[in-house]
Amino acid sequence: MTREDKRNIIEDLTEKLKATPHFYITDASGFSVAQVNSFRRMCFEKGIEYKVYKNTLIKKALENLEADYTDFSDQTLKGFSGILFSLETGNLPAKLLIDFRKKLGAKEKRPVFKGASIDGDQFLGENNLEMLSKLKSKEELVGEVISLLQSPATNVISALQSGKHILAGLVKTLSEKES
Repeated sequence: MTREDKRNIIEDLTEKLKATPHFYITDASGFSVAQVNSFRRMCFEKGIEYKVYKNTLIKKALENLEADYTDFSDQTLKGFSGILFSLETGNLPAKLLIDFRKKLGAKEKRPVFKGASIDGDQFLGENNLEMLSKLKSKEELVGEVISLLQSPATNVISALQSGKHILAGLVKTLSEKES
């Protein structure tokens, strides 16, 4: 690979990382061809792009980003590295990794989760994978906040509507008592 080829790959990867708000770095080493193909197929079906790059190229692309990925790249870019790109939801790659492991068997821990960047926040190590799989998307959180904000107003309105007959009856009874 020439320097020009490497420079083009780094530029393309930098643009991809800038355009993708959520990416995971994994290690799928030791997979058979059938397992790799199965993993890629599962990624494709879920709308996740999976690419394998050399660690030095990933590191240089991360250096071109605005955020500081020094610790992230030092801890994750060892051995075999593949990147899962997710445009829409930050938890989808984590769910995919867990589902694929279940498909392979209970004892399987591959592909190994090395780290993730979700909306600029960095998560390192296998111990964060379960937590990342339970993260809610921005849309889900906004929906929950809206429903929480609507709930008190809905309760007040329904109480007033159900109580209007009672209030009218009370007013009528009180007005009849006074006369």
